[in-house]
Amino acid sequence: MTKKRDMKDLIAKRLEKIKPSATLALAAKAAELKAAGKDVIGLAVGEPDFLTPEFIRDAAKKAMDEGKTKYTPVPGTPELRKAVAAKFKRENNLDYTPEQVIVGTGGKQVLYNAFMATLNPGDEVIIPAPYWLSYPEMVMLCEGTPVIVKTTAESGFKMSPADLEKAITANTKWVIINSPSNPTGAAYTTEELKALGEVLKKHEHVWVLTDDIYEHLTYDNFKFSTIAEVTPELYDRTLTVNGVSKAYAMTGWRIGYAAGPVGLIKEMSKVQGQSTSNPSSISQAAATAALNGDQEFLKDWRAKFQERRNLVAGMLDKADGLKCATPEGAFYVYCSCEGAIGKKTSDGNMQRVGFDSSTGCGEKSRRHEALMKRIG
Repeated sequence: MTKKRDMKDLIAKRLEKIKPSATLALAAKAAELKAAGKDVIGLAVGEPDFLTPEFIRDAAKKAMDEGKTKYTPVPGTPELRKAVAAKFKRENNLDYTPEQVIVGTGGKQVLYNAFMATLNPGDEVIIPAPYWLSYPEMVMLCEGTPVIVKTTAESGFKMSPADLEKAITANTKWVIINSPSNPTGAAYTTEELKALGEVLKKHEHVWVLTDDIYEHLTYDNFKFSTIAEVTPELYDRTLTVNGVSKAYAMTGWRIGYAAGPVGLIKEMSKVQGQSTSNPSSISQAAATAALNGDQEFLKDWRAKFQERRNLVAGMLDKADGLKCATPEGAFYVYCSCEGAIGKKTSDGNMQRVGFDSSTGCGEKSRRHEALMKRIG
């Protein structure tokens, strides 16, 4: 008689390496508290509070009315892949054919496709820290090894060429560049990207994954660049990832995309074909309209985000015990609470401040929480 298996025996060993998404867990908790009637401001999920523009919503309605509700090709509709290629040419001076483009159910799936299609046990992926928490988890799920390169406030939370050079080994498969960054808002200048490119040119076995999802959210006339644009020699080993979620307030539509070598895109499409197949046909129609439509509204949104950034960063930086740099992009502020560690509140209680040395992520103090509630 065989022994009865319990849940521990059922679950795959690979899941022991990864943690649930803390961002989504916090968002779910905030939603739960709101449903219970609590006055809660959710600061966990990175998404604009604007409504998806009307012309994009209209395109989705039209697609439904025209019966575009069937399966599409796995890597995306021809119309959307063509629109993505046109976007890269128009905004980034990068020449891609539609065959070099894949569309996924959000940028996260595109990243996962890439890692699943390329990583073998022992392959290393260089990830500058602070980082978006899903990068190392996806790498480990695909049996790769995250190599964390720590950055500091003094370096603007950006990886230096020397840092990159030191991290590269014979086992390095990818280096991730996220600019502007989640969670710091740091953005690499053209010259900084060129300097990283000079290092990567010497290591032909290393591929580059550039996550440009916050491309349109830069401030103070910052000029956005992407690495394949400024270092053309890396074009053939770069996967340029982007999407419509942040710039067009389309987080729930779940459309991300990437462009790269045809061979890589085909293998990523193979992974997607055996997991989710095509993204939503209606969302793809909306994303096509977003990329092909008038982009003028982005200027107004960017100005509003910049005004909010100035207010939040400025007020936090004035708070006792807190220090907050002004980010170049995205819609995050990365506030140091080092000056509040060990201090007590006016009622004599210890402030609730913690620090995760692995990622540089801190837990907000009571003072910080009160301030954020005040400014909304």
